[in-house]
Amino acid sequence: MRVAIVGATGAVGQELLALLAERDFPVTELTLYASSRSAGKTLTVGDETYTLRALPEDGNLRADVVFSSAGGSVSKAHAWRWAEHGALVIDNTSAWRMDPRVPLVVPEVNAEAALSHRGVIANPNCSTIIALLALAPLHRAFGLTRATVATYQAVSGAGAAGIDELRAQTEAVLAGEAPTPQKFAHPIAFNLFSHDSAVGEDGYNVEERKLLLESRKILDAPELMLSATCVRVPVFRAHSEAIHAEFARAVTLEGALAVLRAAPGVRVVDDRPNNHFPMPLEASGRDEVLVGRLREDASRPGALALFVSGDQIRKGAALNAVQIAEHLARQGALRARELSA
Repeated sequence: MRVAIVGATGAVGQELLALLAERDFPVTELTLYASSRSAGKTLTVGDETYTLRALPEDGNLRADVVFSSAGGSVSKAHAWRWAEHGALVIDNTSAWRMDPRVPLVVPEVNAEAALSHRGVIANPNCSTIIALLALAPLHRAFGLTRATVATYQAVSGAGAAGIDELRAQTEAVLAGEAPTPQKFAHPIAFNLFSHDSAVGEDGYNVEERKLLLESRKILDAPELMLSATCVRVPVFRAHSEAIHAEFARAVTLEGALAVLRAAPGVRVVDDRPNNHFPMPLEASGRDEVLVGRLREDASRPGALALFVSGDQIRKGAALNAVQIAEHLARQGALRARELSA
């Protein structure tokens, strides 16, 4: 099938290219789109060399599947036009996640929602995906009612520029020089700070609101109570999250472990004798989300505390998008349906 990647030169675009090859996705024609500044340059993938293209003005990407990760403004301006030309758009930006017309999908959690698409499917925020790989199976088993989440988010969540900034600042500090923030508002080397997204009147930033609203939509749990504190940390890759979760039915440690060990997309890492629990270094490059530090919440009988780490470029973005396309292909429903007027 014909595949297009919009934002092919970014961190997620590069991961998408690697995954399409790694997972033998049935590509008959691959077209790579980038900014007008990059158009005409070439990009080598394996033994193939591709010329980067600028987005066509008529909106026809000549593709059956479009993986879009060039930013929310691009998706807001063009996604539905791409779909009108017959493409299924799997969008990895925040543009359409909360739009009632657009399914918000994590295949291990709500794969069936993808079948209701009208041409555009949204990939959730990376922190939401990583949290829900652990919380969704527990929700199905015990009925999640409330969660508090603290995130420890890697700089690659801000793209290649975030990676470059951490590397450059670390080198500067080790050389005795003052770090110079560019991508971030504050120094990131040997530092951490509240997530670099706008803070609303309620005191929550955009990333924290995404976790709440997207979790409610994906789990179809509009009454779910969730409060998040999102923090940027000096880690190159893979987000981690500390979660305290409460349920309608009391949870035991043994029951939670049994559920998580059987959950798709999850790897339990919970070795108390060796103090070995999920870490971003071990989550990087993995498909699974690592879940561990499981214990009964000492402040709330019947509740659970846990810690998760997941590669936010891979499962938190590119892999989730490819899995959505794979699921629809297996269902014979990959081509986007014609939009109604």
